[in-house]
Amino acid sequence: MSLLLLGRWPDAERDRWLSLLQAALPNERILLARPSQAAEVEVAIVANPEPGSLVGLPNLRLIQSVWAGVDRLLLDPDLPPEVPLARMVDPAMNEAMVHTALWAVLSLHRHFFDLARQQRDGVWRQPAQRRAAELSVLVLGLGELGGRVARALAAQGYAVSAWSTRPSEQAGLRCLAGEAALQAALAEAEVVINLLPLTPATQQFFDAARLAQMRRGAALVNLARGAHVDESALLQALASGQLGHAVLDVFAQEPLAPGHAFWQHPQVTVLPHCAAQTDARSAAAVVLGNLRALREGRPLAHLVSRQRGY
Repeated sequence: MSLLLLGRWPDAERDRWLSLLQAALPNERILLARPSQAAEVEVAIVANPEPGSLVGLPNLRLIQSVWAGVDRLLLDPDLPPEVPLARMVDPAMNEAMVHTALWAVLSLHRHFFDLARQQRDGVWRQPAQRRAAELSVLVLGLGELGGRVARALAAQGYAVSAWSTRPSEQAGLRCLAGEAALQAALAEAEVVINLLPLTPATQQFFDAARLAQMRRGAALVNLARGAHVDESALLQALASGQLGHAVLDVFAQEPLAPGHAFWQHPQVTVLPHCAAQTDARSAAAVVLGNLRALREGRPLAHLVSRQRGY
């Protein structure tokens, strides 16, 4: 079985993946460029490859993404429609996302962002200390990441609700679905964490109308995709007091431009798209598991529904 490793990444990152995959798959041939005999490629291991790069591989049996999000991959009009596509569900990345979400909620709950400003200004003022159960948190998205984050926050005592586009049930969670339930939950929540997949239906999900539905003074934590948020509308909501704070890990354009208003905004915390990164060590084991399943004719894990977009 010949494997084709393709992606838009620095050489050092590509080489790291190559080394880990070679160690995990010593009997496989791993290619870094399309061979002259395209028929020998059976699996493509990809990280947002260039559009059209998977065309003309007649024996391709699996496209395995090493990133969790596949929205950019699905924008390729030449992506072979008949080949199964699997996204990455990396246990280490899931754990990192939980840590970031906990940090963001704890920082908002205990006023740590405000206290950091007070230190810069030399101000000594003790904030009120609320119980976790008194803070309402809404997690948007109930996939691998959203479900884990919601459960971890609930375990810390926060009043957690979780909303998804489709009805879902998860033990110990208040699960919601539908537009009416979303509007009611947004009006109630003091912290909203976005972990929705990016699809045509969720593009610019947080526009001016959606932000106006949120509880006045609430905080938005966007850990999903920059395209979920209308940045101009967000700045207006912060200026008007409709929103009190935004923690942003992802942006419409990355890296964030040096002169962007978010950099120096007192109500915005900027992260350089680092909330949860794929850990190549554990992700290589996930790839290996799907290759073994393919070889043995077993069901593949984490297949993407192209109709849903995730």
